[in-house]
Amino acid sequence: MTEQVGFVGLGNLGAHLAASLLRAGHQVTVNDLQRSSADALVASGALWADSPAEVAAASSTVFTCLPSPAVVSAVVTGPNGVLAGIRAGGTWIDMSTNDRNETLRLAGLAAQQGVLVLEAPVTGGVHKAAAGEITVLVGGDQLLYEKHLALLEAVGAPVLYMGPLGSAALIKVITNMLAFIHLVAAGEALMLAKQGGLDLSQAFEAIKNSSGNSFVHETESQVILNGSYNIGFTMDLACKDLGFATQFGRDLGVPLDVAAVVEQTFIRARSQYGGGAWSSQVVKLLEDALGAELRAPGFPEVLT
Repeated sequence: MTEQVGFVGLGNLGAHLAASLLRAGHQVTVNDLQRSSADALVASGALWADSPAEVAAASSTVFTCLPSPAVVSAVVTGPNGVLAGIRAGGTWIDMSTNDRNETLRLAGLAAQQGVLVLEAPVTGGVHKAAAGEITVLVGGDQLLYEKHLALLEAVGAPVLYMGPLGSAALIKVITNMLAFIHLVAAGEALMLAKQGGLDLSQAFEAIKNSSGNSFVHETESQVILNGSYNIGFTMDLACKDLGFATQFGRDLGVPLDVAAVVEQTFIRARSQYGGGAWSSQVVKLLEDALGAELRAPGFPEVLT
Protein backbone atom coordinates (compact mmCIF):
# COMPACT_ATOMS: atom_id res chain seq x y z
CA MET A 1 0.00 0.00 0.00
CA THR A 2 1.17 3.51 -0.82
CA GLU A 3 1.76 5.64 2.26
CA GLN A 4 2.44 9.32 2.87
CA VAL A 5 5.96 9.22 4.25
CA GLY A 6 8.29 11.99 5.36
CA PHE A 7 12.07 11.91 5.46
CA VAL A 8 14.30 14.49 7.17
CA GLY A 9 18.07 14.24 6.78
CA LEU A 10 19.43 13.55 3.31
CA GLY A 11 23.10 12.95 4.01
CA ASN A 12 25.28 10.09 2.78
CA LEU A 13 22.84 7.52 4.19
CA GLY A 14 19.54 9.36 4.36
CA ALA A 15 19.30 10.22 0.67
CA HIS A 16 19.60 6.53 -0.24
CA LEU A 17 17.09 5.45 2.40
CA ALA A 18 14.56 7.99 1.14
CA ALA A 19 15.19 6.85 -2.43
CA SER A 20 14.35 3.27 -1.42
CA LEU A 21 11.00 4.44 -0.09
CA LEU A 22 10.35 6.21 -3.39
CA ARG A 23 11.23 3.10 -5.39
CA ALA A 24 8.75 1.13 -3.30
CA GLY A 25 5.99 3.43 -4.54
CA HIS A 26 5.42 5.60 -1.49
CA GLN A 27 4.77 9.33 -1.66
CA VAL A 28 7.80 10.82 0.06
CA THR A 29 8.12 14.40 1.33
CA VAL A 30 11.68 15.44 2.19
CA ASN A 31 13.67 18.12 3.96
CA ASP A 32 17.33 18.80 4.65
CA LEU A 33 19.43 21.80 5.63
CA GLN A 34 20.93 21.67 2.15
CA ARG A 35 18.18 22.07 -0.44
CA SER A 36 20.49 20.65 -3.12
CA SER A 37 20.63 17.33 -1.24
CA ALA A 38 17.03 16.75 -2.32
CA ASP A 39 17.45 17.56 -6.03
CA ALA A 40 17.81 13.96 -7.23
CA LEU A 41 14.94 12.80 -5.03
CA VAL A 42 12.63 15.58 -6.21
CA ALA A 43 13.53 14.76 -9.80
CA SER A 44 12.45 11.18 -9.06
CA GLY A 45 9.08 12.23 -7.64
CA ALA A 46 9.65 13.28 -4.03
CA LEU A 47 8.07 16.47 -2.69
CA TRP A 48 10.15 19.17 -1.01
CA ALA A 49 9.04 20.79 2.27
CA ASP A 50 10.65 23.87 3.78
CA SER A 51 10.84 22.50 7.34
CA PRO A 52 10.59 19.26 9.33
CA ALA A 53 7.20 20.48 10.60
CA GLU A 54 5.92 20.74 7.01
CA VAL A 55 7.25 17.25 6.30
CA ALA A 56 5.43 15.90 9.33
CA ALA A 57 2.18 17.68 8.48
CA ALA A 58 2.17 15.95 5.08
CA SER A 59 3.01 12.48 6.42
CA SER A 60 1.57 9.69 8.53
CA THR A 61 5.08 8.36 9.23
CA VAL A 62 8.19 10.54 9.48
CA PHE A 63 11.72 9.15 9.22
CA THR A 64 14.79 11.03 10.42
CA CYS A 65 18.43 10.20 9.71
CA LEU A 66 20.68 12.76 11.36
CA PRO A 67 24.32 13.07 12.47
CA SER A 68 24.13 13.65 16.23
CA PRO A 69 21.83 13.62 19.26
CA ALA A 70 21.85 17.43 19.32
CA VAL A 71 20.68 17.61 15.72
CA VAL A 72 18.01 14.94 16.28
CA SER A 73 16.68 16.90 19.25
CA ALA A 74 16.60 20.18 17.32
CA VAL A 75 14.88 18.63 14.31
CA VAL A 76 12.27 16.85 16.42
CA THR A 77 11.50 19.39 19.16
CA GLY A 78 12.38 22.73 17.57
CA PRO A 79 9.72 25.35 16.72
CA ASN A 80 9.60 24.05 13.15
CA GLY A 81 10.38 20.48 14.15
CA VAL A 82 8.70 17.16 13.56
CA LEU A 83 6.59 17.33 16.72
CA ALA A 84 5.31 20.76 15.67
CA GLY A 85 3.73 19.28 12.56
CA ILE A 86 2.94 15.63 13.10
CA ARG A 87 -0.63 14.61 13.90
CA ALA A 88 -1.65 12.57 16.94
CA GLY A 89 -1.53 8.91 15.97
CA GLY A 90 1.39 9.49 13.61
CA THR A 91 4.71 7.67 13.91
CA TRP A 92 8.24 9.01 14.08
CA ILE A 93 10.98 6.54 13.13
CA ASP A 94 14.54 7.63 13.91
CA MET A 95 17.18 5.96 11.75
CA SER A 96 20.04 7.96 13.31
CA THR A 97 22.67 6.40 15.52
CA ASN A 98 21.41 8.18 18.60
CA ASP A 99 22.10 8.16 22.33
CA ARG A 100 19.77 5.67 24.00
CA ASN A 101 18.79 8.01 26.81
CA GLU A 102 18.08 10.79 24.33
CA THR A 103 15.89 8.47 22.27
CA LEU A 104 13.88 7.58 25.38
CA ARG A 105 13.57 11.25 26.36
CA LEU A 106 12.31 12.28 22.93
CA ALA A 107 9.92 9.32 22.84
CA GLY A 108 8.43 10.57 26.12
CA LEU A 109 7.85 14.01 24.62
CA ALA A 110 6.30 12.44 21.53
CA ALA A 111 3.99 10.30 23.65
CA GLN A 112 2.60 13.43 25.30
CA GLN A 113 1.30 14.41 21.85
CA GLY A 114 0.00 10.96 21.01
CA VAL A 115 2.90 10.31 18.62
CA LEU A 116 4.35 6.79 18.41
CA VAL A 117 8.09 6.15 18.14
CA LEU A 118 10.41 3.50 16.72
CA GLU A 119 14.18 3.57 16.48
CA ALA A 120 15.61 1.96 13.36
CA PRO A 121 19.35 2.65 12.92
CA VAL A 122 20.98 0.96 9.94
CA THR A 123 24.29 -0.80 9.46
CA GLY A 124 26.25 -2.12 6.51
CA GLY A 125 27.55 0.94 4.72
CA VAL A 126 26.42 3.54 2.20
CA HIS A 127 26.74 1.13 -0.74
CA LYS A 128 24.31 -1.25 0.97
CA ALA A 129 21.89 1.62 1.57
CA ALA A 130 22.06 2.57 -2.11
CA ALA A 131 21.14 -0.99 -3.09
CA GLY A 132 18.29 -1.20 -0.56
CA GLU A 133 20.16 -4.01 1.19
CA ILE A 134 21.27 -2.32 4.40
CA THR A 135 20.51 -4.01 7.72
CA VAL A 136 17.78 -2.28 9.74
CA LEU A 137 17.85 -2.67 13.53
CA VAL A 138 14.53 -1.84 15.19
CA GLY A 139 13.58 -1.04 18.76
CA GLY A 140 10.15 -0.18 20.13
CA ASP A 141 6.73 -1.63 20.70
CA GLN A 142 6.48 -4.93 18.80
CA LEU A 143 2.97 -4.31 17.46
CA LEU A 144 4.08 -0.89 16.18
CA TYR A 145 7.09 -2.55 14.56
CA GLU A 146 4.85 -5.09 12.85
CA LYS A 147 2.54 -2.33 11.62
CA HIS A 148 5.47 -0.56 9.95
CA LEU A 149 7.38 -3.65 8.83
CA ALA A 150 6.52 -3.18 5.14
CA LEU A 151 7.92 0.36 5.22
CA LEU A 152 11.07 -0.80 6.97
CA GLU A 153 11.52 -3.64 4.48
CA ALA A 154 11.31 -1.09 1.67
CA VAL A 155 14.42 0.56 3.13
CA GLY A 156 16.64 -2.47 3.71
CA ALA A 157 17.13 -6.13 4.51
CA PRO A 158 17.26 -7.86 6.82
CA VAL A 159 15.02 -5.97 9.22
CA LEU A 160 15.77 -7.22 12.74
CA TYR A 161 13.53 -6.52 15.73
CA MET A 162 15.81 -6.09 18.76
CA GLY A 163 13.31 -5.43 21.56
CA PRO A 164 11.95 -2.40 23.45
CA LEU A 165 12.90 1.16 22.61
CA GLY A 166 16.61 1.63 23.30
CA SER A 167 17.57 -1.91 22.29
CA ALA A 168 18.47 -0.93 18.74
CA ALA A 169 20.65 1.94 19.96
CA LEU A 170 22.74 -0.50 21.99
CA ILE A 171 23.23 -3.11 19.26
CA LYS A 172 23.98 -0.43 16.65
CA VAL A 173 26.73 0.98 18.84
CA ILE A 174 28.08 -2.55 19.37
CA THR A 175 28.24 -3.23 15.63
CA ASN A 176 29.93 0.10 14.93
CA MET A 177 32.42 -0.49 17.74
CA LEU A 178 33.39 -3.79 16.14
CA ALA A 179 33.66 -2.18 12.72
CA PHE A 180 36.10 0.48 13.94
CA ILE A 181 38.19 -2.10 15.78
CA HIS A 182 38.30 -4.22 12.61
CA LEU A 183 39.27 -1.16 10.54
CA VAL A 184 42.30 -0.33 12.67
CA ALA A 185 43.27 -4.01 12.70
CA ALA A 186 42.92 -4.29 8.91
CA GLY A 187 45.22 -1.30 8.46
CA GLU A 188 47.86 -2.86 10.68
CA ALA A 189 47.56 -6.19 8.85
CA LEU A 190 47.94 -4.62 5.41
CA MET A 191 50.92 -2.56 6.55
CA LEU A 192 52.58 -5.66 7.96
CA ALA A 193 52.06 -7.33 4.59
CA LYS A 194 53.49 -4.36 2.70
CA GLN A 195 56.54 -3.98 4.89
CA GLY A 196 57.14 -7.71 4.59
CA GLY A 197 57.31 -7.41 0.81
CA LEU A 198 53.97 -9.03 -0.05
CA ASP A 199 51.85 -8.00 -3.01
CA LEU A 200 48.95 -6.10 -1.45
CA SER A 201 46.39 -7.35 -3.97
CA GLN A 202 47.31 -10.90 -3.11
CA ALA A 203 47.43 -10.09 0.59
CA PHE A 204 43.91 -8.66 0.34
CA GLU A 205 42.65 -11.89 -1.23
CA ALA A 206 44.48 -14.07 1.26
CA ILE A 207 42.95 -12.23 4.22
CA LYS A 208 39.53 -12.23 2.56
CA ASN A 209 39.68 -16.01 2.21
CA SER A 210 41.05 -16.69 5.69
CA SER A 211 39.87 -16.96 9.26
CA GLY A 212 41.05 -13.37 9.69
CA ASN A 213 38.47 -11.99 7.29
CA SER A 214 35.85 -9.40 8.25
CA PHE A 215 33.11 -7.40 6.54
CA VAL A 216 35.24 -4.31 7.10
CA HIS A 217 38.22 -5.86 5.35
CA GLU A 218 36.07 -6.89 2.38
CA THR A 219 34.75 -3.34 2.03
CA GLU A 220 36.91 -0.62 3.58
CA SER A 221 40.23 -2.22 2.73
CA GLN A 222 39.29 -1.78 -0.92
CA VAL A 223 38.95 2.02 -0.76
CA ILE A 224 42.11 2.20 1.36
CA LEU A 225 44.05 0.29 -1.28
CA ASN A 226 42.56 2.58 -3.93
CA GLY A 227 43.67 5.64 -1.95
CA SER A 228 40.29 7.40 -1.96
CA TYR A 229 39.38 6.23 1.57
CA ASN A 230 35.82 7.10 0.50
CA ILE A 231 33.54 4.97 2.64
CA GLY A 232 30.90 7.67 3.07
CA PHE A 233 31.37 7.87 6.85
CA THR A 234 33.30 10.62 8.62
CA MET A 235 35.75 10.83 11.50
CA ASP A 236 33.27 12.91 13.47
CA LEU A 237 30.67 10.16 13.21
CA ALA A 238 33.19 7.47 14.14
CA CYS A 239 34.31 9.36 17.23
CA LYS A 240 30.68 9.97 18.22
CA ASP A 241 29.82 6.28 17.95
CA LEU A 242 32.94 5.12 19.78
CA GLY A 243 32.08 7.60 22.53
CA PHE A 244 28.66 5.97 22.82
CA ALA A 245 30.32 2.55 23.05
CA THR A 246 32.77 3.45 25.79
CA GLN A 247 30.00 5.22 27.71
CA PHE A 248 27.89 2.06 27.54
CA GLY A 249 30.91 0.21 28.91
CA ARG A 250 31.07 2.53 31.88
CA ASP A 251 27.32 2.46 32.44
CA LEU A 252 27.05 -1.32 32.23
CA GLY A 253 30.29 -2.13 34.04
CA VAL A 254 31.95 -3.78 31.04
CA PRO A 255 35.68 -3.09 30.55
CA LEU A 256 36.24 -2.25 26.87
CA ASP A 257 40.01 -2.28 26.70
CA VAL A 258 40.34 -2.67 22.93
CA ALA A 259 37.54 -0.22 22.13
CA ALA A 260 39.09 2.39 24.41
CA VAL A 261 42.43 2.20 22.57
CA VAL A 262 40.68 2.38 19.19
CA GLU A 263 38.66 5.39 20.35
CA GLN A 264 41.89 7.24 21.15
CA THR A 265 43.30 6.26 17.76
CA PHE A 266 40.29 7.79 16.03
CA ILE A 267 40.48 10.93 18.16
CA ARG A 268 44.12 11.30 17.07
CA ALA A 269 43.15 10.74 13.42
CA ARG A 270 40.39 13.33 13.65
CA SER A 271 42.87 15.82 15.10
CA GLN A 272 45.29 15.05 12.28
CA TYR A 273 42.94 14.95 9.27
CA GLY A 274 39.79 16.76 10.40
CA GLY A 275 36.33 15.69 11.46
CA GLY A 276 35.08 15.64 7.88
CA ALA A 277 37.74 13.18 6.72
CA TRP A 278 36.54 9.68 5.89
CA SER A 279 36.76 7.35 8.87
CA SER A 280 38.91 4.87 6.93
CA GLN A 281 41.68 7.47 6.92
CA VAL A 282 42.44 6.29 10.44
CA VAL A 283 44.91 3.89 8.76
CA LYS A 284 46.73 6.93 7.32
CA LEU A 285 48.19 7.50 10.78
CA LEU A 286 50.21 4.33 10.23
CA GLU A 287 50.98 5.21 6.62
CA ASP A 288 52.30 8.62 7.64
CA ALA A 289 54.27 7.26 10.57
CA LEU A 290 56.10 4.76 8.35
CA GLY A 291 56.17 6.84 5.16
CA ALA A 292 54.54 3.96 3.28
CA GLU A 293 51.25 4.05 1.38
CA LEU A 294 48.86 1.11 1.24
CA ARG A 295 48.05 1.07 -2.48
CA ALA A 296 47.31 -1.60 -5.05
CA PRO A 297 45.83 -1.48 -8.56
CA GLY A 298 42.32 -2.56 -9.46
CA PHE A 299 40.44 -1.47 -6.36
CA PRO A 300 37.43 0.88 -6.63
CA GLU A 301 37.33 4.52 -5.59
CA VAL A 302 33.81 4.04 -4.22
CA LEU A 303 32.01 0.80 -3.33
CA THR A 304 28.94 -0.06 -5.41
